[in-house]
Amino acid sequence: MAAAGLARVLRRYGGRARCCGALRSRPTPLPAAPRRAAAHFAFEPDPAPSAYGQTQKMNLFQSITSALDNALAKDPTAVIFGEDVAFGGVFRCTVGLRDKYGKDRVFNTPLCEQGIVGFGIGVAVAGATAIAEIQFADYIFPAFDQIVNEAAKYRYRSGDLFNCGNLTIRAPWGCVGHGALYHSQSPEAFFAHCPGIKIVIPRGPLQAKGLLLSCIEDKNPCIFFEPKILYRAAVEQVPVEPYNIPLSQAEVLRQGSDVTLVAWGTQVHVIKEVAVMAQEKLGVSCEVIDLRTILPWDTETICKSVVKTGRLLISHEAPLTGGFASEISSTVQKVEVLTNGAVLLSMQCIREKSKPKAVNL
Repeated sequence: MAAAGLARVLRRYGGRARCCGALRSRPTPLPAAPRRAAAHFAFEPDPAPSAYGQTQKMNLFQSITSALDNALAKDPTAVIFGEDVAFGGVFRCTVGLRDKYGKDRVFNTPLCEQGIVGFGIGVAVAGATAIAEIQFADYIFPAFDQIVNEAAKYRYRSGDLFNCGNLTIRAPWGCVGHGALYHSQSPEAFFAHCPGIKIVIPRGPLQAKGLLLSCIEDKNPCIFFEPKILYRAAVEQVPVEPYNIPLSQAEVLRQGSDVTLVAWGTQVHVIKEVAVMAQEKLGVSCEVIDLRTILPWDTETICKSVVKTGRLLISHEAPLTGGFASEISSTVQKVEVLTNGAVLLSMQCIREKSKPKAVNL
């Protein structure tokens, strides 16, 4: 969802009047805008941190490599495996790690996602740290049974005698502009229905390294989705040494008073642009929040913001129906109605059809 499209929605809701109990998930169609081949956003780097020592300029895939390097160096039981990871992976996230740590700790697997995750569960149950890569998030579905029925439930069904909490599953995620049907999906909502796992999506290199290390060290199986369009487009100053960013804590990136904008991954940069446009062109003050962790998500930060602003707009790349925006909006609606009796909601998601490869479709 491009910034201009979200700005048009804010223009419609720019007045101060509240809509009592209204859920506007499908706004009245506006005049058609010129069609674009890809959504536009400008990546704005986070300020360089000073709390973690020396920093280095890294793009997103380099920050992932740095996190994996730190994890392998710290934990002698940690192993990385997946399709082509020994050669650096299709996005180069594991480049150089086999040479540094050996073929027994960084190795290729057959093209079998169910086998990759099943093997990872076994490694984690045995007490080692398993870091599995699914080459694209679109291909995670053959492993759905292993993730949902095995990894997520292992601790519960054994009465906490056994668990596979040392399992982390990485996967490139989201739109890239030319990925077509099988290289553009955002499947986080499929897994958000399942207790027992954690789901994390970073917005840039600085966040990615800290969140990935937290996932690897967390004692629950985690799915870490990496916005592939940002692998090279996003560049920030990232600490060389390991550091952690807490899971399940949303981050308020911009304070506001009129409307709360919530997103994760790439869409965070879209709503940051929207917030600037809304302030400059409409005089609307937007509070911008990066959810960061999809499950379990930070209800307190989101609800506290909406109680303040009285309006909420959620933007994600996944389809509207059953998207995670629905979970957020229903929770906020209940909390806000009980608190103030009124809230206006809008969800901005992709049209519900497969993504074409040809730019003229």
